[in-house]
Amino acid sequence: MEEFYPILLKCSLFKNIKQNDYSSLLQCINFHTKNFLTNEYVFLAGDKINYVGIVLSGSLEISKENLAGSRHIIDFLAPSNVFAEGIVCTSERISPVTVRAKEDSTILFIPFERLIKSCGNSCSFHIQLIQNMMMLLGEKNVLLNRKIELLNLKGMREKLATYLLYEMQKQNALTFQIIPNRNELAEYLNISRTSMCRELARMKELEILDYYLNTFKILSLDALKDCLLTN
Repeated sequence: MEEFYPILLKCSLFKNIKQNDYSSLLQCINFHTKNFLTNEYVFLAGDKINYVGIVLSGSLEISKENLAGSRHIIDFLAPSNVFAEGIVCTSERISPVTVRAKEDSTILFIPFERLIKSCGNSCSFHIQLIQNMMMLLGEKNVLLNRKIELLNLKGMREKLATYLLYEMQKQNALTFQIIPNRNELAEYLNISRTSMCRELARMKELEILDYYLNTFKILSLDALKDCLLTN
């Protein structure tokens, strides 16, 4: 597991826990890891979930189907991201979403009971884990509200600008990579892929941004912010 310690250092669930404690902590919480191939499902909507997952390598896609069978992408997960913490905090622990590996991925799984209860050794990091779990739940609620706001936006350029500004802030850089490809991004934003690609090309011509595949560069931050005011 030592090779993944740099990932755990970035993980919100391990915030304020020293790397020197990782070995004892991981043994105490009875973790296990599992590898998933590209397009393999981690779990399906309707499955009962009794663990919290952390992405160690690769990337995951979270999606949900409505009653008519239409699929909508909820989120994408990169290394150090935590998932299923909201599901295990419900009474039935039944997943409303499906989680799929977008590429070959390694996931660390922690039994939920080991996260919310102190062990017999009274390890100091258990209290920190519980506090971090509460923080994660609050942050996921903020992200859910942000996604609802994004879907409620009317203009395509407004949606693209909002998404890219959020990614810029999250990665703290004007040049950054996004996880979804063009099809997935259009599905995530609930817009037409063809129209979205045309709009991105226009924004590139206007020198608002530049891009190549999944790498984006913000050329004019002010112009990108102005997109939120003109739609």
